[in-house]
Amino acid sequence: MKGFQLEITGNWGHFKRPETNNNPLSHDLITKTALIGMIGAVLGIERTDMKSLFPQLSEDLLYGVQLLTPVRKISWGFTSKTAINPTGAGSPKYFEFLKDPSFLVSIALLNERSENIFDEFLTAIKNEKAVYPPILGWHNCPANLKLKSIGKFSDEKKGEFETFGFVVANKHIPKDISGLFRIGFDKLPTYQSDDFWNLPDKYFNVIYPDYPHSMKVEGVFYEYNTEEIMEKWCLI
Repeated sequence: MKGFQLEITGNWGHFKRPETNNNPLSHDLITKTALIGMIGAVLGIERTDMKSLFPQLSEDLLYGVQLLTPVRKISWGFTSKTAINPTGAGSPKYFEFLKDPSFLVSIALLNERSENIFDEFLTAIKNEKAVYPPILGWHNCPANLKLKSIGKFSDEKKGEFETFGFVVANKHIPKDISGLFRIGFDKLPTYQSDDFWNLPDKYFNVIYPDYPHSMKVEGVFYEYNTEEIMEKWCLI
């Protein structure tokens, strides 16, 4: 499979957990659905056109995430007001933000149906160009994108492997949970329908090692190869 890696960084990030509406909490990692939205922003795809592309790209792309900095969260208070009456009284809300988030994201092309979009996004990242500013979940959380490498992913393999990225909780068996480093848990959305709804049955429970650690697990993986590196990744 075609693949590449990019570094996604910023000063702040917020990937809203759907079950926390009043005082929203954030996922620890960039979600697949947020990444697809970022692809649309970089390529300048309008929201009406993204309605059909969200389910398509959810199916046609695979992704994995590795932390480049430890997860750090800060709560910040805002006064929420309506667009109809912006000067009226508002209600205070607290939002949880990721502070200085930094991710290494691997992207693989699973289905050639989306090859043009995949290639166009890669070209844009190479040339450091974007039609609309990419964001880390919120419009006031701008993202910096940097191409890390271009390579290929193998077909699905199975066995014991070491990774710095996340793995799926019910599909991978940890082999070295020694307690010497922090293991994180998250439940990530991976599929958004054409009405911009994250389907509940498409969430994945993931386990990840906090930066800068790796962990050994047994299960399904993909080999990522370039001229310089060979890595093993869980992709969803």
